[in-house]
Amino acid sequence: MTAIPPAAAAPAPSRRPRLSLRWLVSGASVAALLLAWYLATGPLELLSAMQLPSPADAYDALLEIAGAGYADGTLWQHIVASTGLVLYGFAAAALTGVPLGILMGRSRLVEAYVNPVFQIVRPIAPIAWIPLTILWFGLGTSAKVFVIWLAAFAPTVINTHTGVRNIDDTLLQAARVNGAAGRLMLLDVVVPGALPSIFTGLRTSLQACWMVLVAAELVGSFVGLGHVLIIATRDLNSGMILVAMAAVAAMGMLMSALLAQVERKVMPWKA
Repeated sequence: MTAIPPAAAAPAPSRRPRLSLRWLVSGASVAALLLAWYLATGPLELLSAMQLPSPADAYDALLEIAGAGYADGTLWQHIVASTGLVLYGFAAAALTGVPLGILMGRSRLVEAYVNPVFQIVRPIAPIAWIPLTILWFGLGTSAKVFVIWLAAFAPTVINTHTGVRNIDDTLLQAARVNGAAGRLMLLDVVVPGALPSIFTGLRTSLQACWMVLVAAELVGSFVGLGHVLIIATRDLNSGMILVAMAAVAAMGMLMSALLAQVERKVMPWKA
């Protein structure tokens, strides 16, 4: 008897058309924004150069800061300085916030001890800490990193704590039945189960780092994108303000994309 060949597996649906459509829509929205900017500051004259610079003004400012420099540095020097501050603050928030969130999620005693203090301090905006920060750390890098850490710490703790608390209790009980306890329970069950929330907190924290960068660089900075914004505001240089804002946005998007790549490597099942 002739064997019946097994049915061929149905081909997986291609994601390329869907991705292409998404990129097309995204590109169209950016193009529409650029067109509206050109029309509002150019032919229609809806906004003056003081209110919003034209694309030509922004381009001239970009050439200036990329070449001769502005605010005591070139664009590359400002980007490197600001990125270093963000990385230090973000790393400090991750190294302190994730363990604390896990401890609060695993121990009711730790949560009862830490949570009241955390809830009191949390509503205070990072910029409000600047006077005390100067008294504690002076005007060096430590003061700037501390302000950035303050902005990134809370989202990391909250999301990590939520992720640990939301782990299915049935999963924890099954792990205990199979002998998981202590370090094994933590590394093989708790941390993997909380990873989606942990990375959500890290993404939010990274965004907060860039959002508070200007406030951090108020603390005696002589270089950095926040410093460029401060000097350009003093000079009423709207084109340079827009260039610095665009640089902050671009670096924030780039670092978020890199973090997303790390997340896919750590959690391949979500890719």
